[in-house]
Amino acid sequence: MLQDLFTPSVLHSLELAGIFVFAISGALLAVRKNFDVFGMAVLAEVTALGGGLFRDLVIGAVPPAAFTDLGYFVMPLVATALVFFLHPVVERTQAAVNAFDAAGLGLFCVTGTTKAYEYGLGLTQSAVLGMATGVGGGVLRDVLANEAPSLLRWDRDLYAVPAIVGSTLVVLFIRFEALNPFTSSLAALAAFALRMLALRYSWRAPRAWNRRSTATE
Repeated sequence: MLQDLFTPSVLHSLELAGIFVFAISGALLAVRKNFDVFGMAVLAEVTALGGGLFRDLVIGAVPPAAFTDLGYFVMPLVATALVFFLHPVVERTQAAVNAFDAAGLGLFCVTGTTKAYEYGLGLTQSAVLGMATGVGGGVLRDVLANEAPSLLRWDRDLYAVPAIVGSTLVVLFIRFEALNPFTSSLAALAAFALRMLALRYSWRAPRAWNRRSTATE
């Protein structure tokens, strides 16, 4: 199905671009945590490949793409080298990094959902796994860095919700036999736009109604 939506070369290029920007965010967190270059590489690899690796293991697509395509493994190392030498410059272009990260999120939730459906999962399960493809690497990154995962924190802008929206649109298009290059791009664009709006206006998910908590604001 993915091959029907995009040519293999275009799909591969898009996935490498998404892997690169996800790896940048992992390497930057490692710098903030004062990790050495090996720690930077580990966080970059995990952030970039963790979601896709989880998806492939769940659907039985083994060996996972992360272990069969050398480019998938090398691209996070390139991002690590860039951040290692130029992290002050990369930090100053954080707005651009956020934009590319949002684009990667939109792409991965679409490709993850589509691939899960190709391997026989139902529509709901495919949407959930598509969302996990987009956010899974970030969760693993935060766990390894000894932080509460960003998508679970109320003080972080919406991240999982845009992925859910993109994945849901994909399964709706599949359900009504309307999935094509235009509609799949539309789903990715919807996730991207929602993520960028969340960053711009600090949109966050609501917390418990009438909560009574001693947690620090």
